[in-house]
Amino acid sequence: MHRLTRCAAVGIAISWMAGARPTGGAAQDRPSRPAPTTVATPQAGAPATAAPFVSPRTPWGDPDLQGTWPGGPVFSVPFERAPELGTRATLSDEEAAKRNASIDAQLAGPPSANFWPELGHAPPLTSLVVEPENGRLPPMTEDGARRANDWRVIADPAYPAAAAADLRPYDRCITRGVLGSAFPNQYGSGMQVHQAPGFVVIRYEMVHEARVIPLDPSALREPQGRPEESRGTTGSTSARARSKTDWRPHLSPAIRSYMGDPRGWWEGDTLIVETTNFNGRTGSYGRNGDGNPTSTALRLVERFRLRDSDTLLYEVLVEDPQTWVRPWKVAFPLRRDESYVLHEYACHEGNYALSNILRAARAAERAGTGKRE
Repeated sequence: MHRLTRCAAVGIAISWMAGARPTGGAAQDRPSRPAPTTVATPQAGAPATAAPFVSPRTPWGDPDLQGTWPGGPVFSVPFERAPELGTRATLSDEEAAKRNASIDAQLAGPPSANFWPELGHAPPLTSLVVEPENGRLPPMTEDGARRANDWRVIADPAYPAAAAADLRPYDRCITRGVLGSAFPNQYGSGMQVHQAPGFVVIRYEMVHEARVIPLDPSALREPQGRPEESRGTTGSTSARARSKTDWRPHLSPAIRSYMGDPRGWWEGDTLIVETTNFNGRTGSYGRNGDGNPTSTALRLVERFRLRDSDTLLYEVLVEDPQTWVRPWKVAFPLRRDESYVLHEYACHEGNYALSNILRAARAAERAGTGKRE
């Protein structure tokens, strides 16, 4: 069974169980999503006559990031940059037009394993990874490479899993982790931001994760401008972020979870979230965090800032010295779409793929064609 088929099988079952998205028929017969919108990439500079954007405020004075920010249109941007592009971070106009034409052709074509594609014209980025400068992940440590290979083995469709616990968390509908949830996907890619005094809640559509982030009550809220830290180096980021959590220290290292322990604060109009206390059981690569498992040393520093009223800039710095030899960063824009509906993702109820994987492995063993390594 091809690895993509696992995800497709889960999707079929979810649709059947939830009754929200039938899988058969032509594309026009499926429940309609709003037409995907083009996501604009941040521009190097605004016209001299343009008034500076002023971030809206909540009634209690925080920058207002609330809204629905689906990631589907960003899915077509490669996670890592093609080596031949070197340090070139953006496509030419011609290259961007060619990629968007390919997206249009895919959306106009017949349904495939992607039953509810939420693609759209992508920002002209050459990769989601922006640091290191070549847009590619840094080398892994020896232990990180070993764990990554272990995951590649169990991801093989022919792997004879003895039990559900042998498979990855996303295969089991447990979680995608913070990184797998934040990175764009081609369906179920909705993300909503909710705010209340002292808290920000980030809700993801797929696997229905909700992150409740307490905020530093003493953080200064400057009305405009970008904090210098958001343009700084990864080294200065680490020191500054750690000093911002003194008001509410992270939980004891003995308490760990899939989504970690977040702390947030405002610097100007930018929301910064530091998350630690991970359990080392989630992945980090590309879509759904299905590869490169992280360790308990993982530390994330995320930034959320409005570029304009309809564009949210997102970036995340990944520090995990047990897995990579140096930190790395992902950054991309998201476009507001309040017509987008976050559907129920009834993953456990419809995860027939999991039981079928185990049945197939047992059948192969009985037939003498399956073996455990």
